[in-house]
Amino acid sequence: MTALWAVAYAAFGLACALRGTPLFGRVPASSALDWAVVAVGAPAAPACAAVVRYGPRPGLRALLWTACGLAGIAAFSLLMDVITLMVGQGVDSWAAAANRALAAVGALLLAATARSGHSPAGGAFTPPSSCAPRRVQLAACAGTVAFLPYVAMKSFWALGGTFAGTSNEEMLAVSERNGASGIWLTLESWGLDSTVLLAALGVFLLWGLVRPWGQVFPRWTLLLRGRRVPRWLPLGPAAIGAATLAPYGVLGVGYCFLATVGVVTMRPGDFHSSEDALLVGWIGLIAFAVYGVALAVAARSYWLRTRPIGQARPHAR
Repeated sequence: MTALWAVAYAAFGLACALRGTPLFGRVPASSALDWAVVAVGAPAAPACAAVVRYGPRPGLRALLWTACGLAGIAAFSLLMDVITLMVGQGVDSWAAAANRALAAVGALLLAATARSGHSPAGGAFTPPSSCAPRRVQLAACAGTVAFLPYVAMKSFWALGGTFAGTSNEEMLAVSERNGASGIWLTLESWGLDSTVLLAALGVFLLWGLVRPWGQVFPRWTLLLRGRRVPRWLPLGPAAIGAATLAPYGVLGVGYCFLATVGVVTMRPGDFHSSEDALLVGWIGLIAFAVYGVALAVAARSYWLRTRPIGQARPHAR
């Protein structure tokens, strides 16, 4: 499966490179960067075939983990594309969005292939549901609290208030200009901001990763109640969210700091002044940074706590 992905990914990158379709943003010579996609997929295909034939040898593992890391970097901002599509707006480039989606799938497949052969001999059993360690739960608390100023700001706008010199009417006009869907605008008119709802889902995912109820389907799922949640179900969104929000937030906070001390100038964008844009930037980017790091910590804890535990095979008598 991973080898098929590698061939398809390399072919996709080759086709875009030959057609001059940029996959990494609209920067000078950006289409030349398409060859990086080929450079990731082309060697991964024979490496996967070699793993099947010769087993997961150290050199092959190193190559697969390197390709996994590069694919993860290429998948950066996939979450932003998903959110954009959810609110009815079009992405800047469908080719770039497809590249990010393919890279995210590849990162998961490459990681699984690189870890092949680590399964404990003699069978394995799933450990019981458990809480994350206290320090991980504290990280989840920090990720939750970091979103409160952001939620308050967005809710205040949605309820008709004016913040950072910008009124609710102006925010609605910006949403309409950016192509927001009718559902998005309707929720705004009801005093519900869609990004607040997404933040609530994000916090739900965060606590599901650190509490026992995130490992078992609840009663209201009827046929699934009491069954174990597949590990990939929470870990997939968590990996995408952490890989997007953590670097985006951390780098954004660094930029806000440079703008605050006067090293760079914050562009006003949709706001009336750079100061207003900087205030909103601090609130939003701190939320993304702290939540993204907390999500990464929680996802790692969930992955470790839900790993199958080796079960020794009984000796024949």
